[in-house]
Amino acid sequence: MRLSAVLAAARLPPGYRHGTWPPDTAAAQRRNPPGQRRRRVVVEPIGSEEWKVFQGDTVQVLSGKDAGKQAMVTQVVRARNWVVVEGLNTHYRYINRTAKYAGTYIASEAPLLLSQIALVDPEDRKPTEVQWRYTEEGERVRVSLRSGRIIPVPLQPRRDGIVPEQWIDGPKDTSVEDAMKKTYVPSLKTFEEEIMDAMDIVETRKAKKSYWY
Repeated sequence: MRLSAVLAAARLPPGYRHGTWPPDTAAAQRRNPPGQRRRRVVVEPIGSEEWKVFQGDTVQVLSGKDAGKQAMVTQVVRARNWVVVEGLNTHYRYINRTAKYAGTYIASEAPLLLSQIALVDPEDRKPTEVQWRYTEEGERVRVSLRSGRIIPVPLQPRRDGIVPEQWIDGPKDTSVEDAMKKTYVPSLKTFEEEIMDAMDIVETRKAKKSYWY
C-alpha cells in the first residue's frame, strides 16, 4: 500500500462511510460531516492480493434488473467491495435542484457488489471465475477457470485520470532526458558569489573591521 493511501486512511474520522466519491473530495466530505455518527457498514474483507476486478474489465451482471447484460467497469470502490458498470444498474435522479429551478433529470449508475458480477471470458464471452496464477516467467496473471485463458489486467489510470503507458508528450512537456540532465555543479561559494562569477562582477570594496567583543 502506498504511503499516501495510508495517510488518507489515517485522516478519516471514526464512523466514516465510504461511497463512490474519493474521501478527499468535497462531495464525500458533505456526506460525512464532522461529528455525525452513522451506522457501521459490514464489508467482507478482501486483500489487495486477492482482488480480481479492475477498472476497464468487461463483466456480466449475475443478478438484479440487468442480469445477463455485459459492460465495462468504470469505477472500483474497494472499501465497500463495489464496482460501477457502465450503463447498468441505473436509477434516475435530479441534480442542481433549487426552489426556483426544477433541476435536471439524469440517469445515474449505482454500484454493484462483487458477488453480483463475474468477469467475461474472452474465449466464449461467457461469465467465468478467475484465479491468480504465475507464468513460467514468474508473471502474476489472471486465468479463466472455464477455458484456462489468461485475462490481462487493463492499464490503470492514476488519480488524475492519466494512463502513464498511453501518455504522449506534447510540445510543452519536459522530456525525461531534460529532466534527468545534470545542470547544477555544487561548490563552496555562496549564492551571491556564484551570481558574481556568472556576471563577471569583481568585488573591489573592502569590508571594515568588526569586533564582536
